[in-house]
Amino acid sequence: MILPLIFLCCVFHLVSAQLRVGFYNSTCPQAETIVRQAVQKQFNSDRSITAALLRMHFHDCFVRGCDASILIKSTKSKQSERNAGPNQTVRGFELIDNIKKSIEISCPSTVSCADIITLATRDAVALVGGPTYAIPTGRRDGLVSNAADVNLPGPSFTVPQALQSFTNKGLSLNDMVTLLGAHTVGVAHCNFFQNRLSPVPDNTMDPTLAAQLLKTCSKSTATAFLDQNTSFTIDNQFFRQIMLKKGILKIDQELTLDKSSASIVSGFASNENTFRQSFANAMIKMASIDILVGRAGEIRNNCGVFNPPNQKGRKVL
Repeated sequence: MILPLIFLCCVFHLVSAQLRVGFYNSTCPQAETIVRQAVQKQFNSDRSITAALLRMHFHDCFVRGCDASILIKSTKSKQSERNAGPNQTVRGFELIDNIKKSIEISCPSTVSCADIITLATRDAVALVGGPTYAIPTGRRDGLVSNAADVNLPGPSFTVPQALQSFTNKGLSLNDMVTLLGAHTVGVAHCNFFQNRLSPVPDNTMDPTLAAQLLKTCSKSTATAFLDQNTSFTIDNQFFRQIMLKKGILKIDQELTLDKSSASIVSGFASNENTFRQSFANAMIKMASIDILVGRAGEIRNNCGVFNPPNQKGRKVL
């Protein structure tokens, strides 16, 4: 059992090492600037784009790795990840497509859609006061996208259930708690937590909050901010609130109820700098899940469509 574990660790570090900060410095030096300017423009009219991109990035990386498979459009004969149940409310596709079009004008067939998602998310995080960090690039785009492959940790998971999903991707308990901290800018549709409000209110939720949410959710299409204080800022308020029984999703509140994660929550709630550093590290780590590098995969011409099978340089896995 030891040898396979060592082998897997070596493979992970070998693949991750093929990513590097500034991967496009010589082949498309303006790439990161194009991404940053596009995200800034979108953010100026829609501050919720940060939450949208964080969700897209997470949903992409947790299914077949960070390979932009979530961007592929379904066809009449095949349903892609994009149309799977958990992804039907994912937003940000148009922004990624527009960035890709702009980059293709300057540097055709050079920058992957997977890297565009990663860079755009990094830049969006900074715009809501989150940590700034250098993100390695060099990912390639995947050649497979199946709706049936989408199996994401759910909002009603317990900590052990969620942790299993994260450890399967090489992430730790600390990574999991940190990444769930992205809910500080998140929004959820009422159907994801309605069962905590009625017919019997969940006794692990603050009664005043439960009453407010019950009123909000009288409309079937209603949504609620997961951070009721600083809804458009990445900070440690989310952790402070769940310690006061103000977690909206079950998994968020479970973080304070499970002994294994409660101490991490407490640490982040009392020290924002610790959370910020952990968040940057966890985002970099998540962005390295099961990546394609070198000659694997492809560099898509259009993020929503696979390149033609006979296109030069495409390697079918």
